[in-house]
Amino acid sequence: MGYRENLTRLIEKKEQELARLESDAAHIRAYLEGLNDALKALPKEVANGSVERQHVLRPNSALAKAREALMRAKQPLYIDDLLLAVGKDIKPENRISLAGTLSSYVRNGKVFTKTAPNTFGLVEFADETTLTEPGGVIAEY
Repeated sequence: MGYRENLTRLIEKKEQELARLESDAAHIRAYLEGLNDALKALPKEVANGSVERQHVLRPNSALAKAREALMRAKQPLYIDDLLLAVGKDIKPENRISLAGTLSSYVRNGKVFTKTAPNTFGLVEFADETTLTEPGGVIAEY
């Protein structure tokens, strides 16, 4: 029975080795999952290693002009003021168009914030603005 005992010992040894490797693999998977979670929390980088900008607006578009007006004012502006800054007449259709586009950026959390009804600011100075109503502060951005 020497062969049978040798094979049995070899099988047991390999089963123990397999159990140890499976345990190591489970630890490595947990570590890898943690690294992936940490990577997701970091800002994305572009090819040259610099951090990707939040969002790029098309030059000379109404949104780019609105952003420039807000940067110059350094405070949130009412939609009528933004229309004048982008060179459009204060008409209901222009107000609806610009306010709708700005609101879509606000919903996505990109570039613009909404600080009051029909009043828009920039994400860059969102910590300096508050959403207010006649009764007082509703929420801080």
